[in-house]
Amino acid sequence: MKIKITNVRISLRHETSLEQAVCKKAGLPKDALQSVQVLRKAVDARKKSDIYLNYHVLADVDVNAKLSKRLLGDKDISKYQRPAKEAVELGVMPMAAPPVVIGAGPAGLLAALQLAEYGYKPVLLERGKAVAQRVSDVNRFWTTGEFNPVSNVQFGEGGAGTFSDGKLTTRVNDPVMAEILQLFVDAGAPENILYEHKPHVGTDKLRAMVTGLSNRIRALGGTIRYETQVTDLIIKNNTVQGVVLASGERLTAGAVVLACGHSARDTYAMLTSQGVGVTAKPFAIGVRIEHPQELIDRAQYGDFAGHHLLGAADYALVYHTPDKSRTAYSFCMCPGGQVVAAASESGGVVVNGMSMFNRDSGIANSALVVNVSPEDFGSDPLAGVEFQRQYERLAFACGGSNYHAPAQNLDTFLRQSTPSLESLVQPSYRPGLTACDLDKVLPNYVTNTLRQGITAFGRKLAGYADGGALLTGVETRTSAPVRIDRDRASFVSVTHDLLYPCGEGAGYAGGIMSAALDGYHVARAIMKRFAPMQ
Repeated sequence: MKIKITNVRISLRHETSLEQAVCKKAGLPKDALQSVQVLRKAVDARKKSDIYLNYHVLADVDVNAKLSKRLLGDKDISKYQRPAKEAVELGVMPMAAPPVVIGAGPAGLLAALQLAEYGYKPVLLERGKAVAQRVSDVNRFWTTGEFNPVSNVQFGEGGAGTFSDGKLTTRVNDPVMAEILQLFVDAGAPENILYEHKPHVGTDKLRAMVTGLSNRIRALGGTIRYETQVTDLIIKNNTVQGVVLASGERLTAGAVVLACGHSARDTYAMLTSQGVGVTAKPFAIGVRIEHPQELIDRAQYGDFAGHHLLGAADYALVYHTPDKSRTAYSFCMCPGGQVVAAASESGGVVVNGMSMFNRDSGIANSALVVNVSPEDFGSDPLAGVEFQRQYERLAFACGGSNYHAPAQNLDTFLRQSTPSLESLVQPSYRPGLTACDLDKVLPNYVTNTLRQGITAFGRKLAGYADGGALLTGVETRTSAPVRIDRDRASFVSVTHDLLYPCGEGAGYAGGIMSAALDGYHVARAIMKRFAPMQ
């Protein structure tokens, strides 16, 4: 009999095998347990003096009817039922041409994969390069400051998430998540993402996963074209009929999935010029903060810091100003990672964070950002883009040369004194840093809120605000500054038929998993409407 057992707890003070813990939890004799599979694993560190690992497991047990009845009377034990795969509904309307997917980030890859799997022969267009070439270009930029506007941290196969911690957490509760995680594993992601409470792939393994997804799309009949930028839409009677490429080539499309990513500013400008419904939306800007990872480990795990079953600790922090007008919060926290140069335009400095799968750099970094909205930068659809660009260019000017980033230690930032780079960490940002007053590269209401927030965070995490951390600016690409308006039910643009805004760049996702989910559902909406290609 297969049963699901929840809340199997193992104390780090009294380590035991998972099999022993399952038998104890369920009151099973050892020989009754045939096998155990982890369905979910989480760390319970609410009591730092007694940290637990909490498991949900699938157990195959050999028991008699009496023991079976007792087991199923336990609130934490139930008969296991394999989750049903979402049914596929295919339309009957013929497509005029294969669907075109713009952008090979998580949303575009999942949309193209779904369409390819069911015979729609999608054409996936990516303005940047394939992963291997892209990694080479990015490493050259970090080493020399030689910037490539079409192959960088923002543009290229895999999207911006390729150079990140590879987090797969999301606030979206969608039954399709398990299916997508399995697709990721099949493409090369580590198997533990199937059960970790806070799954992450790491930038190193994420690159292999992206290549695996692309290979699968091709194997199923899809086409992928790199260094192929869409510069215009072919529109007739408010219906999108295809795309125009930078080369001048015109490509007919039965539907267009617009998964352009949150940094495709030229695409946003093209859409507004064509009258496509685009609305300015809130986002957040700020800095990256670096601490020694061991400091964060001690703050979160106490005496268990460094325990072999825990790994590098993360954190999530939020502060609201007394009048509730501003919020400072941590974003995209990267345990054991590094701060990276993430520009997508010449003459602008942008920072982001990433980690390898092992999270073993010894440095914890996170974005600390403050919310901004059209009330701050204006309601014009592209006003948020110009707002981002303004502070990125200020950061570039303060950095001085070769995309050096402005930075200062936490002590001088909090005291508003002469900037210094002296800190408890070896700075990880490349090509390099320049000591700079961060008040010169961010709005005062952002830096003032950050000071209040960091002080409050110090009361939650021991040592966080003691002054030895390093701040690097500017973090501006937390999410898209626009939303490309679409119908809630059909996923179609509210102004143009056959245009399907999708993913983070369209304003409907915030991270790898939520973007992948959106790509999946947009593809299903197209499939429900149209028949596969003949």
